[in-house]
Amino acid sequence: MNPTGTRTPATPDALTLVEGMIIGEGHTTAYLAAGPEDGPLLVLIHGWPANGRTWKHQLTAFAAMGYRVIAPDLRGYGHSTMHQQREAYAQEHLVADMVDLLDGLGREQAVWIGHDWGSATVWGLAAHHPERCAAVASICVPYRTLERGVETLLEHVNRSIYPPDTHPYAQFDYMHYYASEAERAVQVLGARPANTVKAFYRAGNPAAHGKPGLTSAISCNGGWFGGADAVPDLPLDTQVLDEELAADLTASLTSTGFAASIAYYLNDEANRAYSDTSLNGGRLDMPVLFLEAFYDQVADTSVSDLAQPTRRYCTDLTEESIEAGHWAQLERSTAVNDALARWLGTKTPRPWAERAARP
Repeated sequence: MNPTGTRTPATPDALTLVEGMIIGEGHTTAYLAAGPEDGPLLVLIHGWPANGRTWKHQLTAFAAMGYRVIAPDLRGYGHSTMHQQREAYAQEHLVADMVDLLDGLGREQAVWIGHDWGSATVWGLAAHHPERCAAVASICVPYRTLERGVETLLEHVNRSIYPPDTHPYAQFDYMHYYASEAERAVQVLGARPANTVKAFYRAGNPAAHGKPGLTSAISCNGGWFGGADAVPDLPLDTQVLDEELAADLTASLTSTGFAASIAYYLNDEANRAYSDTSLNGGRLDMPVLFLEAFYDQVADTSVSDLAQPTRRYCTDLTEESIEAGHWAQLERSTAVNDALARWLGTKTPRPWAERAARP
């Protein structure tokens, strides 16, 4: 694949995913790798609730182009270390894990690509360790939003969709619910992990665009799915997941449970303080790509001002919109891969740009 959208045939070696680990002091990061070991490095950071394998379409596509592609399991997920303290899941620690990963790989820089909570970590890397970032990209979550907590998110919501008297926390009400009912949320989501995976991995719904999202009513409904004790059984959405990836996610989340993943939402104060120590006042000067998921009802940048901080703080910003829901890299993998390749080929430094520009 190159900036014109044509595709380079994948080789068998490029399609082989290899498991690895970086073992540090007090923490181990597991990862999947593909592509030539000496290729320019892309690091793909997953969101909630996921693992590195949710980047399967990007791992193989960009490995086939000659990149070395790494998709780590963030702490508390997959085969990486589970930490017991909630404060261990503050973004400062996630960013440190990724710096350690880069050091363990023997690399000075990478192009970092994040999704959801992985985007928050990518933004933290760019803001605190710009020298380790050749460029950064985010799917769905814009800069200086999620990594600064619910209060910041609420500054940018569309109050014509979410009036403050009826929807004080707007589409981020589920985060407010986690802050007060974390143990209950862990219990419900972990009761039937297969159902949880099928329920959360859904394609975008054009009919719901511009309307209040389900996440805005979690508190008043007594929790997820009307206060049910377990997530109901829904059909697998094959626009997003195939059977193999659904089974992998189910096994992974059955093993880890949801306490760690919920803890990501419970560190707003620490995350805001960490963001406040960003270098250069938070301004990012490296190439930045923001891929909007047009039908995402939580990171609803198509109908709100949520992306405005990204535009204010990024001096070399490229934006594209993907007609997909929250899981854009799975639902519309070809469109996402083509957008990433165009940006890599035209905006990133050598040797990253050279790989994307090859015929």
